Amino acid sequence: MPTKLFLKFTILLLAGTTFLSAKDTEKKGEGEKDLKSEIKEYIRHHLEDTHDFGLYSFTDDKKGKKVYRGLPLPVILWDEGLKVFSSTQLNHGKSVAQAGDNYYKLYHGKIYKTDEKGTISYDDHHHPTNAKPLDFSITKSVATIIFTALLMFLLFRGLARSYRENGLIAKGVGRFFEPIVLYIRDDIARPNIGEKHYKKYMSFLLTIFFFIWFLNLLGLTPLGINVTGNIAVTLCLALLTFLITTFTGKKDYWKHIFDPLGSSMKWYAKLPLYIILIPIEILGLIIKPFSLLIRLYANIQAGHIVLMSLIGLMFIFKSWIGSPLSFGLAFAISLIEILVALLQAYIFTMLSALYFGFASEEHEDH
Repeated sequence: MPTKLFLKFTILLLAGTTFLSAKDTEKKGEGEKDLKSEIKEYIRHHLEDTHDFGLYSFTDDKKGKKVYRGLPLPVILWDEGLKVFSSTQLNHGKSVAQAGDNYYKLYHGKIYKTDEKGTISYDDHHHPTNAKPLDFSITKSVATIIFTALLMFLLFRGLARSYRENGLIAKGVGRFFEPIVLYIRDDIARPNIGEKHYKKYMSFLLTIFFFIWFLNLLGLTPLGINVTGNIAVTLCLALLTFLITTFTGKKDYWKHIFDPLGSSMKWYAKLPLYIILIPIEILGLIIKPFSLLIRLYANIQAGHIVLMSLIGLMFIFKSWIGSPLSFGLAFAISLIEILVALLQAYIFTMLSALYFGFASEEHEDH
């Protein structure tokens, strides 16, 4: 009964707050930009990979322009030679950058070659027809990946040194990571791959776990990093698991795929079944890495969207009831996202170990 009363009270509060917000919206002038559209734009910008680390932005009333504050990154283009300049020249697509005799403009996250005025031409489907130079820029996702790689190198190099110098006893920050390393070895690698073959996969399993975990945690910072919410990154991670599984597969692994019934039946009796079974087994080879990349991408992307949307509700409600309620929900989701960051790293590592176990399984292991 108290739960039902609490739910009813919460619904009434939200309904009242929404009504007050709607009244405030009706009072907007025609020239004022719709707040909901602006919040959607901020969420979209947060999810995209950009050429700088954006911290905040504001509108300069004197100049009537939007001013962005953040950490710029180098733009590296190959267009009749190497072109390098700071991302501040692009100004989030508001300005035209000049490098030598060429001009470039940022448009929907991509850099196009243009003229001094920043002209963008379109085809019949409203797609840009301007030439695109080869883009090797250090975007915020690339910079975060490099930072994570260096961080992991320093942390685990220190852990290895402490093992060597203290008789296999961890020291310093290594004491925190040692139980996690042992857990991945004893509870993920050994049970799923087997005592005989697990060691050759340990380096990849440890790397992929801490890499995904650190990137997920960095995605919760105010810097707006969304590396594992980028499907290109998750595709590459899943592709690594697929390649290792494929190239380390034993003959029993491939025999199970192309001869799943074994010698239990005559070949003429198996032929009709194999027309169905073999394509399904081959399709399974593709579905496994696809499920890995979609699971990681969708969970991290959805978490960022929900969190940013709840934060945006505080600016929509603009009341003493709705704003604290949105803040409380955003804080709760943030705590859940910390758990999800670890959980997604664990699931990716566990499934990779399971696939490696299928690939390395031998006949005598049954």
